[in-house]
Amino acid sequence: MDVFSRNCFIILLLKLDLLRENMKVVILCGGFGTRIRDVADNVPKPMLTIGGMPILLHIMRYYAHWGQRQFVLCLGYQGQAIKNYFLNYEPFSNDFTLELGHHNKIEFHTEHREVGWKVTLAETGLNTMTGARVRKIAKYIGDDENFMLTYGDGVGDVDIKALLGFHISHGKVLTVTGVRPPSRFGELEIGGNGEVTAFNEKPQTSGGLISGGYFVCRREIFDYLGTGDGVVFEQEPMRNLVKDGQMMVFRHDGFWQPMDTYGEYKLLNDLYESGLAPWKR
Repeated sequence: MDVFSRNCFIILLLKLDLLRENMKVVILCGGFGTRIRDVADNVPKPMLTIGGMPILLHIMRYYAHWGQRQFVLCLGYQGQAIKNYFLNYEPFSNDFTLELGHHNKIEFHTEHREVGWKVTLAETGLNTMTGARVRKIAKYIGDDENFMLTYGDGVGDVDIKALLGFHISHGKVLTVTGVRPPSRFGELEIGGNGEVTAFNEKPQTSGGLISGGYFVCRREIFDYLGTGDGVVFEQEPMRNLVKDGQMMVFRHDGFWQPMDTYGEYKLLNDLYESGLAPWKR
């Protein structure tokens, strides 16, 4: 490696280290979750539990494992439930002693693993679409050059460090993580004589990639988010980014699973309870 290439590589590593410390993670938590109302119709989907813990916390812990501990939650439907969860996080997560009649006299005896997290809870509107929700939290990104964005209803084992490195290397406005969608049907593997040799109940298809979220955005993304509450991030903004040559895909061939239906809710809980949850950190 020549001197110029080595210096460029060092600068890239320094940038990546800086981003690892300071990058914010925006999580979309405001949808109605109508397809999964048969699990619970009185809580927002990010608060549905896997192994007794909201899927939202699973997602946040995964990012925190990679050094990302600043979160901006875009609230909408039943946002108060998410606010109450975090407002009461300390007493529900720790042993404590209190003195009745003295509201400020609470002594916590233990610490949870989320010490040092900074969580911003932003009301982005009940009927606001995804792109407009992102636009409404621009003030919480501040002057940051980049930020991460994901959904509050899916988990995966994406290599966040590699994702960030890829995003920095190409310099485009948006990086989307491309995943293989889980199949809706069981997959049969058949031998030469017609005998079934394997059956996979929920395989991932071997076809084309779809967006699995786990986005990384440059701040220029806000220029693509239009006006009004009806802007859907996955529609016109992403199409315009493609037209302008400003979107790249980071391929992820590992585990990825949304939680849109009761069957997917049960699958994720079964994986967690059996100790086979690839996203668990």
